Amino acid sequence: YEPSRSGQIPVRLLEGWQGYLMTDGYDGYAPVARGAGVEHLACAAHARRKFVEAKRASPNGKSARADHALDLFGQLYRIEARLKEATDAERFEARQTRSLPVLQKLRAWLDDTLPVVTPKSKLGEALGYLHNVWSRLVRYTERGDLPIDNNAAESAIRPFVVGRKAWLFSDTPAGAHASAVLYSLVETAKASNREPYAWLRYVVERLPMATTVDEIEALLPWNTHDEHLAMNLAALE
Repeated sequence: YEPSRSGQIPVRLLEGWQGYLMTDGYDGYAPVARGAGVEHLACAAHARRKFVEAKRASPNGKSARADHALDLFGQLYRIEARLKEATDAERFEARQTRSLPVLQKLRAWLDDTLPVVTPKSKLGEALGYLHNVWSRLVRYTERGDLPIDNNAAESAIRPFVVGRKAWLFSDTPAGAHASAVLYSLVETAKASNREPYAWLRYVVERLPMATTVDEIEALLPWNTHDEHLAMNLAALE
């Protein structure tokens, strides 16, 4: 948890890290994206969402231009859906042969439409957003192991975003920090294919007896084993 969205926060959190970083279009991510060895990608879901909002804001919820953009985004996502079980090599080939032509159509439509739409309208904002992130949005086609969007992260934090509106203490810095710590632990356990409750129970019981770095690291989710977690729960019954 941090009390602001300062661009220096991700710089500090990702100090020394290298790899592909996917973000939305928030300018605060620019400093960390300029770091050595960091390749910046843009989330297609965020770009698509802008056109959904533009359609909703149009009279009677109808917009031929927004619908055209959404149709092209839909084609891109249908390609990805069919490649869900594909290898990285197969996904890369399909993106080069099938996704890039769709992206070219979307780019040509964007270039034709952007000059004739009021920038401050919802559609104009969607077009401007897409134009600004375009070079980063298309980069997922460079490889077969890159995601088209960061929906996995969005889905992971959705319960927190929804819950914090109702939770008693999450409107204070201390409560937000505690929530962030707990969610970090739970989501890391899930990402490591560990049942969160079983892992947390295992760790809470053993952490007070851990006195060295090695003993603490042995409790991290990826260093524990399902059978040990299951045996620990069984012993408590």
